[in-house]
Amino acid sequence: MFESRITELLNIEHPIIQGGMARIADASLASSVSEAGGLGIITGAAPTDWVRNEIRKIKEMTDKPFGVNIMLMTPNVEEIVELVCEEKVKVVTTGAGSPGKYMEKFKENGIKVIPVVASVALAKRMEKMGADAVVAEGGESGGHIGALTTMALVPQVVDAVSIPVIAAGGIGDGRGFMAAMMLGAEGVQIGTRFLVAKECTVHQNYKNKVLKAKDIDTEVTGRFTGHPVRVLRNKLSRQLLKIEKEGGSIDEFEKAGTGSLYKAVTGDDEYGSIMAGQIAGMINKEQTSKEMIEEILSQAESLSNGFRR
Repeated sequence: MFESRITELLNIEHPIIQGGMARIADASLASSVSEAGGLGIITGAAPTDWVRNEIRKIKEMTDKPFGVNIMLMTPNVEEIVELVCEEKVKVVTTGAGSPGKYMEKFKENGIKVIPVVASVALAKRMEKMGADAVVAEGGESGGHIGALTTMALVPQVVDAVSIPVIAAGGIGDGRGFMAAMMLGAEGVQIGTRFLVAKECTVHQNYKNKVLKAKDIDTEVTGRFTGHPVRVLRNKLSRQLLKIEKEGGSIDEFEKAGTGSLYKAVTGDDEYGSIMAGQIAGMINKEQTSKEMIEEILSQAESLSNGFRR
């Protein structure tokens, strides 16, 4: 019942896209989301050989559509762009920069391009460049964030562009799904809830941190660098915020955070960067990706029926 231009564009059953979480979104998680009728995404923010192996793995695990997320500031971005074209990946989401340089190449290879945007101006620019859709991501999300909330950003982007808009940030259940649709989105991107999917291979310590989180347990570090990041509180986040408060340098800040995401995904829940969104406090159980998607859609359908009455 939730067909939209997004389900048609991506040839998927449900308008639910899994976030391309750096160092986390691999073939295991992505294939489980795709098999459940959504769009699984493999992170491209990794060594080229690793990404190639994960793309080939997912092709063996599912015949359903999947995509790759390309962080445009990564050192090996040129190799990743070549790789997705060689491997005939159907969908690419992009972040941390503009995909304009690669748009012609993507189009020549039949790749659907969906940039993540945090402002109306960027959404309009992506449409002019030929993007097939955009992900409007609010600051409630985990990891790198923009300034606007999802509630404020999504309807303004919807009004500004004619291509489909996917809402992201603060969405983790059927209520969030329906709220996004009411704001004019035609699909949602979900990251934090999929962190605790049974198919997600991130370390259990990371998952436990999300499962135990309360509503106020995320905070934003790095605002003074121009690249703020939302994480769950731990010793590292307190150290980083102390550097900011005491007027430390960007070099000092970056040195303290170097390698912290790798630490997190391999089990260090105190000095690792536990990226998660503000909905972490809503998440209290591990499920399969299929169970998550079915639950979200069941809640959404109940809400939709209630509106009709």
